Amino acid sequence: MTKSDACRCIGILTSGGDCPGLNAAIRAVTRVAVGYGIEVIGIRDGFRGLVERRAEPLRASDVSGILTRGGTILGTSRDKPNKMPMGKTGKMDMTAAAIQNYHYLHLDCLVCLGGNGTQKNAARLAREGGINVVTLPKTIDNDVAMTDASFGFDTALNIATDAIDRLHSTADSHHRVMVVEIMGHKAGWLALSAGVAGGADVILIPEI
Repeated sequence: MTKSDACRCIGILTSGGDCPGLNAAIRAVTRVAVGYGIEVIGIRDGFRGLVERRAEPLRASDVSGILTRGGTILGTSRDKPNKMPMGKTGKMDMTAAAIQNYHYLHLDCLVCLGGNGTQKNAARLAREGGINVVTLPKTIDNDVAMTDASFGFDTALNIATDAIDRLHSTADSHHRVMVVEIMGHKAGWLALSAGVAGGADVILIPEI
C-alpha cells in the first residue's frame, strides 16, 4: 500500500439488537485507528444514520470510560438500507443514499458491528456500491458463520448459567423439574453451553 492509498478515515456503526461488548468494540476500533492517525466517524443508529447522514467524529476521549456501559453509545436500529421505512411512503430502497453518504463523509472503510442481518446488509453495500466494509460479529446467539465466538455470547452465557444455578434450590425445595427456555434464535449454542454449565439433565436445541 502506498501513502496515497493509505486509509485516512473510517466510519463505524452498530446495527440490530444491543448486547454486551458493543461499547468495548467501539472503543477498541477507535483507539487503534486514532493511534494510526486515522480519523473515525461515528454513525448514529445503524444504517439509518448512514442514510440520513447523522454522523460525528469520534476521538479517543469520546470512548474513554465506556467499557462498563451497556448498550451502544452510537445507538442502533434494525433498519435495512434496501428496505427502510420512510414515513408515509412505506419501505424504500435507500442503498444509493447510503453509498452516496459513504463518499460524502470521505470514508475509506465502513466498520459494521452486528449479527447476521448486519453482515448481510454490509455485504450488500459492498457488492452494490463497491465500498470497503469490515464487519465485527455481534450476537448473543453465537450464530455468525465462520466465527468461533461472537462478542455478547460470553456475557449472555454467564447470565443464563447464573439463572439456572439459582433455580436449583427452588426445584429441590418444591420437588419439581424446572424447564428453562433460553434465547438463541435458531442456534443452540447458548442453550447447550448454559445447560452443560448448569447441570441440566436434558438439553433441547434447534439443531436436533
